[in-house]
Amino acid sequence: MIFLINMGGTNCFASSEPALTAKSAIVMDATTGKVLYAKDAESRRYPASTTKMMTLIVALENGNLNDVIEASENASKTEGSSLWLEHGEKLTLRDLLYGVMLVSGNDATVAVAEHIAGSVDAYAKMMTKKAHEIGAVHTAFTNSSGLPDTNHYSTAHDLALIAAYGYRNPLFEEIVSTKTKIIPWATNDYGRELFNENRMLWLYEGGNGVKTGYTNAAGRCLVSAAKRDGIQLVAVVLDSEFMWNDSIALLDYGFQKIKAVKLYNANAVIKNVSVNYGVKSDVDVVAKNDIVVPMVDEDKKNFVTVIDLPEKIEAGFHEGTKLGTLKIMYNNKEVATTDLIAANGVDKKSFFQTVYRSLNKVFNLFMTKFF
Repeated sequence: MIFLINMGGTNCFASSEPALTAKSAIVMDATTGKVLYAKDAESRRYPASTTKMMTLIVALENGNLNDVIEASENASKTEGSSLWLEHGEKLTLRDLLYGVMLVSGNDATVAVAEHIAGSVDAYAKMMTKKAHEIGAVHTAFTNSSGLPDTNHYSTAHDLALIAAYGYRNPLFEEIVSTKTKIIPWATNDYGRELFNENRMLWLYEGGNGVKTGYTNAAGRCLVSAAKRDGIQLVAVVLDSEFMWNDSIALLDYGFQKIKAVKLYNANAVIKNVSVNYGVKSDVDVVAKNDIVVPMVDEDKKNFVTVIDLPEKIEAGFHEGTKLGTLKIMYNNKEVATTDLIAANGVDKKSFFQTVYRSLNKVFNLFMTKFF
């Protein structure tokens, strides 16, 4: 049986809106998708190398990180920012992805695309399809690098959705939050030492990604992210004069506006459930873990608890046995969950206990009827 509980309540967290130089901007909670601030966030713009977030996502979901990839001549001659791949050079997919995200290697994106999809065109179609699947429906990719193309575009909101989706994968976060990395180099025994171009990893407390971008057509672009107190925020600035300052202002505003709210404590009793054929007739069901959600307080009514538990449970279970689940939904999206477990075990009644209890019930009925 499923039970719904609306959280209700009001109480505001106030903060002043940021002053930005970016033409488009947004800051969003990655868990709920709640937009905390937006400026022209739905306008179509060139994403430049922030494109590479989707290059990474598609590679993580469709490739094998241990695959060894040989750079084609086409990859080695790719223009723009580079990992300096040589034709015939071999690197693992894992190393190439660090090259994609830390130093924005356009050549590495081509090597990845050709390995997974056979061509950059085919890979770009995979990227667009994935973007649309996760809700970034105002986005289209024609290449894996972000090099200028009139048919290659996105929006600040879509890029925030893409980043938020990426953070569901621990490997995505691991790569985009890496500050430095040494990978092999065919002509250098010491290897390539990569330094992440995203200064927010150093500038901002809790900074954990995501990607810089620049072309003449796109201007200065940055998708940044930070995690504090379990809250993962993503911020996007497109065509910004001062992208670091703008991004800091957005994240500061976001963390002022949203708070981590504990809805349930671990071991809190959620319900009492009847037990069939047990030495006890019922059992307390408790939350296995704390439930903490990021919340803008005026939005509290949009959080709903969904409890999935049977009406009755068969005896013969131990303390800690999973009996159901508790989920927190925000606008019909699951944002937190925990198992519901038995606070104590309940053994099955023995045959003699069952017979005794049945006879006792009959005896009590008889005494009530005739005396």
